[in-house]
Amino acid sequence: MKSVRFIMRNAALANVPKHVDHFSKFSPSPLSMKQFLDFGSINACEKTSFKFLRQELPVRLANIMKEIRLLPPRLLSTPSAQLVHSWYVQSLMELLDFLDKSPEDHVVLQDFVEALVAIRNRHNDVVPTMAQGVIEYKEAFGQDPVTSQNIQYFLDRFYMSRISIRMLINQHTLIFDSASQPAPSTIGCIDPNCKVTEVMEDAYECAKLLCEQYYMCFPELKLQEINVNNKTEPIRISYVPSHLYHVLFELFKNSMRATIENHECSSSLPPIKVMVALGGEDLSIKMSDRGGGVPSRKIERLFSYMYSTAPRPEITTQRRTPLAGYGYGLPLSRLYIRYFQGDLQLYPLEGFGTDAIIHMKALSTDSVEKLPVFNKTALRHYKSSQEADDWCVPKKEPLDLARNSSAK
Repeated sequence: MKSVRFIMRNAALANVPKHVDHFSKFSPSPLSMKQFLDFGSINACEKTSFKFLRQELPVRLANIMKEIRLLPPRLLSTPSAQLVHSWYVQSLMELLDFLDKSPEDHVVLQDFVEALVAIRNRHNDVVPTMAQGVIEYKEAFGQDPVTSQNIQYFLDRFYMSRISIRMLINQHTLIFDSASQPAPSTIGCIDPNCKVTEVMEDAYECAKLLCEQYYMCFPELKLQEINVNNKTEPIRISYVPSHLYHVLFELFKNSMRATIENHECSSSLPPIKVMVALGGEDLSIKMSDRGGGVPSRKIERLFSYMYSTAPRPEITTQRRTPLAGYGYGLPLSRLYIRYFQGDLQLYPLEGFGTDAIIHMKALSTDSVEKLPVFNKTALRHYKSSQEADDWCVPKKEPLDLARNSSAK
């Protein structure tokens, strides 16, 4: 019996490339925040969700799996990258099992929920494991500009794809899984009346707790809220609170550390100033600190997966690795904001501090998923080689004037 299952599994594995090629021919179908909300609150139908997800999830998986194949062979051959690829193969195979099953069968619907939960749990460690693969590659083979650019391009799309897949899975399981217990005010993982300043204060308090444990002090928060539409009402939008919290917590951690280290000889710490403004189309958040800033030439590095000043994290025996130390906080935060068509930008004033600006769509109809699609344009990004610039390229490190003058 075991040998029969082994043969069937090998046969299924052999067909995976065909399934990937087939489903990658379709483009993912981005959903708006309004569509997520309408489906979950007005006409939530488990059968409809089942029929959509059993097609859409393989499409999203296959599109990014085509790009995994285009990674540098030496990176793809690392144990960590191989492990991640195996997770995607297994998840795709499990979803394909439901293509010919009837949504009228309650057992099928329950099995589907359980499969989605298993897939989500399997992919919990995708970010640190792929990060570990990049580290293994860099340590073994170094890096060059073309490869770094391709890996940056891939990881932005790979992690964005992962965010979108988890969003679909979370919505289905939170709405239709009897074992889940979402917050009463939410529809799945979306809060249609998300109070931005409450999420802000939660993120600040948690970052403050960590900061106080490590530094024995913390900068205060000065928060200003401007609602142009209704000056007496707190700012509310339809959003995923966990996404916003993730981003704000990361920004607060960075601002607190920079502020304390830049004022370690001072008797008091300048506050972190945050302004939240809601207009007709945009919700904007500006977080300003006096942490000394960084030179503008280093901004690109802060969002790079290939650059981190932190020491290499240790891998535990449980295979779970800490995210801290990979330098992925800012690039992942930017992806979470961009996922619903927003953006995150940093504006440093070297010697003074940094302004972090978040722009988000205020309208649920404008908040539409930003999804990668595999096509000829994407393929060209991996195949193109770096050409000589038609502008003179200055040195990346500043000139040491003292050394030059002494040599004359």
